[in-house]
Amino acid sequence: MFNGLCWLQLPIAKKKLNALQAGEIAKAGVVAARGPVRDAITVFDENGLLLDAPAELWEALLARDWRRLFIELRPLWTQARLLIFGHALLEKLARPRKNMTAHVWRSPCPGGSMDTIDRWLGSELTAQRLASKLFVPLPVLGIPGWWAENQDFSFYDDSQVFRAAPAVAFDSFTQ
Repeated sequence: MFNGLCWLQLPIAKKKLNALQAGEIAKAGVVAARGPVRDAITVFDENGLLLDAPAELWEALLARDWRRLFIELRPLWTQARLLIFGHALLEKLARPRKNMTAHVWRSPCPGGSMDTIDRWLGSELTAQRLASKLFVPLPVLGIPGWWAENQDFSFYDDSQVFRAAPAVAFDSFTQ
């Protein structure tokens, strides 16, 4: 059901993902290891979320500085725009649990209608872009206003959910 709803809202982007998936399968066949493009397609299709947010929020997210992201910068979340793309993420939100994680694509997506966003996203979805590991994990129930329990800031002390950033560069995320 949720996948159908996503298709209704973002048909151009969904068609583009399917075409990219088919192209990758045509190149390599169906093998045990899908490869970076097919992995990214699956991750985004299932758990993708577009985030258009002030630079300070994005920087804190990249650093996985959860206290800064969700507590110190909490007022900035009113300026953020989020759009769930992943059908499995929508399904999980029907029965939320603290460790639900979206795979976020930084999106300077244009305002306006869903048609405008769909056309923009469809044009941005390329094999090269998807292979660049452009997603950043975000525990969605930490987003202010998404879960009543995050009003108590000790909510963010759970290091099993709000994990430190790995020791790698995030240059590809800044696009």
